[in-house]
Amino acid sequence: MSVMVMALAGVLPHLNASGAAGQTVDPLAKGKTLFVKYCAGCHGPQGQGDGYKLLGPDPANLTAPATKNKSERALLATIHEGKPNMPSWKGRLSERDIHNVLAYIRTLPQ
Repeated sequence: MSVMVMALAGVLPHLNASGAAGQTVDPLAKGKTLFVKYCAGCHGPQGQGDGYKLLGPDPANLTAPATKNKSERALLATIHEGKPNMPSWKGRLSERDIHNVLAYIRTLPQ
């Protein structure tokens, strides 16, 4: 049985992280998709903190110099662990997805 499984594995196309054969995932495109789905509601469509105030006052303006100047480590920790008015995403997003979201946030214009 295991020989047959191994033999079939050799003829099946190899899948990438998205599960699609032969396609690569653009980290920025994935980050944008995740941002729109999980972050834009509060942080606004352009990350300017002008979304709905669902979880409390003043979501962070992700385009402000104060945010732009924070280290990767600090921003990853915020996304991972959350803040008093922001949920933790560690249980909902993979580490790769969290990095993709941050990569997208880093592209938002000031």
